[in-house]
Amino acid sequence: MPTTSVQLYSVRDAVAEDLDGAVARLAEIGLEHVEPYAFHERTEEYRRAFATTGLTAPSGHAPVLASEKPEAIFDAAAALGMTTVIDPFVPAEHWQTADQVAELAERVNRLATLATERGLEFGYHNHAWELSTRIDGRHALELFVGHLAPGVVLEIDTYWAGVGGADTPALLAALGDRVRLIHVKDGTLDGDVDKQRPAGSGDVGVPAILAAAPQATRVIEFDAYAGDVFAGIAQSFAWLTENDR
Repeated sequence: MPTTSVQLYSVRDAVAEDLDGAVARLAEIGLEHVEPYAFHERTEEYRRAFATTGLTAPSGHAPVLASEKPEAIFDAAAALGMTTVIDPFVPAEHWQTADQVAELAERVNRLATLATERGLEFGYHNHAWELSTRIDGRHALELFVGHLAPGVVLEIDTYWAGVGGADTPALLAALGDRVRLIHVKDGTLDGDVDKQRPAGSGDVGVPAILAAAPQATRVIEFDAYAGDVFAGIAQSFAWLTENDR
């Protein structure tokens, strides 16, 4: 079975209230890995929580592209034992032209060099607009990938790719081994995050997505959830354990 993790943004309210307790609850569900966000702001707290629970963080999200001190983010990632740092967000207005996309890719390539110096991989995580925006008949994300250095990785948010109009299994197949991680979430494809559901119970087509990226770490995530989000995570984890082989 591929590695399964969970993006801690899913439980951001619990993390804000009690980071140690939130991480412990995820360990109780049976998860062994997590993906923290803004980990450079609470590095010691995360280190303590991981030491207590035995959980690890193979990857993490941080606003590296917007940072004036990206080296500090990479140093924090290395201190937490991460192997991959992902920038999760570049606004839609920066994906409108071929020149913008090329410039963004070059910035990512430069930052990836800094990451490599610390034994890390660096990459990007999409939302919907990188797919819904088309430049010369191609998804902006595809144009972006064409400019990336070989060592730059991707974390494909499979929900947002679908909302953006992509054939997500085909996209994953085309991107191949550059996709190190995928965000696994389900729901409706109208972009209403309040309708997100545990994996396998919505319209996203999770089984075909998993089959198209057999090598990628599966990262459970909810942008929003109508019920107890820890229960939703547990349901997604159980479904993946049963169906992702």
